[in-house]
Amino acid sequence: MREIVLDTETTGLDPNTGDRIVEIGAVELQGHMPTGETYHQYIFPERSVPQEAIDVHGLNDAFLRDKPVFKRVAEGFIDFIGDAKLVIHNASFDMKFLNAELKWAGLPPIPWERAVDTLEIARKKFPGSPASLDALCRRYGIDNSARTLHGALLDSEILADVYLELIGGRQPDLVLSPDRVATASSQSIEVWRPTKRPKPLPPQITSEESAAHAAFVDAMGQDALWRRLN
Repeated sequence: MREIVLDTETTGLDPNTGDRIVEIGAVELQGHMPTGETYHQYIFPERSVPQEAIDVHGLNDAFLRDKPVFKRVAEGFIDFIGDAKLVIHNASFDMKFLNAELKWAGLPPIPWERAVDTLEIARKKFPGSPASLDALCRRYGIDNSARTLHGALLDSEILADVYLELIGGRQPDLVLSPDRVATASSQSIEVWRPTKRPKPLPPQITSEESAAHAAFVDAMGQDALWRRLN
C-alpha cells in the first residue's frame, strides 16, 4: 500500500482570504515503510508573506521571489502523489489549501476521503493529551531537534516516524501471524521460532548470595510465600 506523508507551509491560515502555499514537502511510504522517495517544492505565493508567517517558517519575500508559482508545479505534484492516501497532521488545514490552489490552477480537487489525519488519530489514542507534532515526538522519543522552524519536508519526515508509531510501531506489516506466514511462503520467508535450550544456563548468583537469600527466607518463618512457591 502506497501512502504519502505530506505537509505544507503557507502565508497564513485561510485561502479564502487570499493566503497561499509557499512550500510543499512529502515522503513516500510503501507498506508503512519509507522508500526514500520525496517531493519538495518552494512556491512563489504571488503576494507578500506576513511577518507572523515568516516567524513560523522563515520563508520571506526575497527568498520566494524567484520560485515557481503553484500552477507551474501542480502537475508534477499530482504525479508524485498519484492515488495514494495522504497522511497529514491536521489534514483539514492542508487539504483546504491544496484544493484551493488546485482550483485556481484549473485542476480537480483531491477527494477529502483520501486524507489520513494523524492529529485525529492521536486525539483518539491519547484523549486529553497534547497532540501537536512536537508533543508526539516527545511521547515517542523521536528526535526533532532540527525543527527550529517549521519546514514542509522536515516536518513530513518527522511525521512519517510519528505516524508509524501511532499505527502500532515501526514495520507493523511484518508481524507474522499464521495467516501471514502462509501468504508469505511463496517469498521463502523463514519464520524463527524459539526452541528449548539443549543445556540449561549455569547459575548466575554466587554461593554467598544464595546463602544470604536462604537466611532472609528463614527469617520470615515457615509461612513465607517463597516456601509455598518453591
